[in-house]
Amino acid sequence: MPKDMKDMRTKAAKKALKKGKTTKDARGRDRDYRKEYDRDHADADARGKRSMRNKARRKLGLKVGDKREVDHKKPLASGGGNGKGNLRAVSFKTNRSRPLPKRKK
Repeated sequence: MPKDMKDMRTKAAKKALKKGKTTKDARGRDRDYRKEYDRDHADADARGKRSMRNKARRKLGLKVGDKREVDHKKPLASGGGNGKGNLRAVSFKTNRSRPLPKRKK
């Protein structure tokens, strides 16, 4: 992807974040960046989980724009961690087709 296209998407996302509107992401899906920002920065727990997800991406060497995603075999929501044995790189379709985990109480 040309660098100027990436910059355009980034600028559009920043504008949408300020206005609270939806915009298209790299895969062509509508995203409400304001809602995502508020959710991911809501409290210390949300920031901690986002940090763990980012660490998992770095651990597997996945870069921004990579077609693969990190899959936690035992989800973070169920008490899983970022150990090498719990992480794997899978396609977007594979990761999103798994059933949602039951939340740990």
